[in-house]
Amino acid sequence: MTRRIAGTFIALLSTLMVLAVVPLGLSIASNERTSFRFDADSAARTVANAAEEHLSDHHSDAEMLAALSTAAARGDCATVYDSDGVELNASKCPHDFRSPANALARRVLGGDHGENPDEDLTTQEGQWLLVGVPVGDDGQVTGAVVYARSMDPTDDRIEAMWGWLAITGFGVLALAAYLSVRLARWVSRPLEGLGDAAARLGAGDLSVRADPQTGPEQVRRLAETFDWMAERIETLVRGHRSWLADVSHQLRTPLTALRLRLDLLAADVPDEHAAAEFAAAQEEIARLSRLVDGLLAVARTEAAVPQRKPVRIDTVARERLAAWEPVAAERGVRLSEETEPVTAALGAGDLEQMLDNLVANALEAVGESGHVRIEALRRDGRALIRVVDDGPGLSDERKQAAFHRYGHPEPRGHGLGLAIVQRLAAVNGGDAFLRDTPGGGLTAELDLGPAT
Repeated sequence: MTRRIAGTFIALLSTLMVLAVVPLGLSIASNERTSFRFDADSAARTVANAAEEHLSDHHSDAEMLAALSTAAARGDCATVYDSDGVELNASKCPHDFRSPANALARRVLGGDHGENPDEDLTTQEGQWLLVGVPVGDDGQVTGAVVYARSMDPTDDRIEAMWGWLAITGFGVLALAAYLSVRLARWVSRPLEGLGDAAARLGAGDLSVRADPQTGPEQVRRLAETFDWMAERIETLVRGHRSWLADVSHQLRTPLTALRLRLDLLAADVPDEHAAAEFAAAQEEIARLSRLVDGLLAVARTEAAVPQRKPVRIDTVARERLAAWEPVAAERGVRLSEETEPVTAALGAGDLEQMLDNLVANALEAVGESGHVRIEALRRDGRALIRVVDDGPGLSDERKQAAFHRYGHPEPRGHGLGLAIVQRLAAVNGGDAFLRDTPGGGLTAELDLGPAT
């Protein structure tokens, strides 16, 4: 956003600078050339007036020679012609303008002025402008003067003018770029902070707040509204979690007491039918206890905002495989692993908890003589871990609902394990998926974010 705002502002100002500076420069350059032409014409007429005293009034040529000397002292060139176009005298000149000067003199003496005499009685040779003016008065031409002046000083001034305009323009653009970046950051940084706060709130950090003290008034009001919303959500969610944890804790004690009493009663019941009923009641009490434990686990998981650190995925996979090996051996299930070195940023203990839930589900699914495999690998820069089993698998409908709370309840489970896995994967910047295993079974895959 900062680049877009600054770029738009600079592009607009650049357009305005071009529209203002270029016409100004062209106007100044035109004025400089017009002034140069006028000065050259005035100097030529000064020499013509001095030559008139000699050609028309037949006075001494001293004044004419003095005017020619003055022109030479200025670095200009001047030549005086009589009425027949014959060169009478000329000032010292560093360049030879005899041919174009003679042609211009003949045009002046011939009265070839055209519609625009000022343009018609001039010619240019390289960087020199030649101006022709008649000598005489009362319409009687007695001679002509051709005056040449170098345009180098004028061109130098025009180039210097363009240079200063360019420097000024770039300076203004640099200042505008600095101010536009500051302005863009003033507007965009609070919005970026607000976006980060919203992302953290969505990830479960309920304590996050935006800064309502920076940025434009509309952004500050938006930040205040966000903070009010975040505070309200935090109050509601924490109240819900607190209620869930309190209820779960309150249920554990009477459930434990009820289970102990059933155990004592079952030991004293001789009737086989009654004993079977007691066993079924004990199984239901055990299932209810697991459900309460699952509720507590969900409450702790939702309240957690992990501080992620680099974790070796393959190492944790091997450790959990070794921890579950005795349980798998007791059930007649074969465990194996296929891992490669891969690291991802995760919260402490989160990967262990996710793997325990997935392995437990896989062991329940495959039954005796089944096979469960853990894979840790890197694909397209992402850290992945898979728990693959060869059990009966799940239908598409049940796979879609499996990560919902109580979406996949089994008689020996509580329907919360995969919901916990999904939640832990999400807060660590990843995701969880269920896919069919080629050849039969179910594959639970965890995308743990960028591999480091």
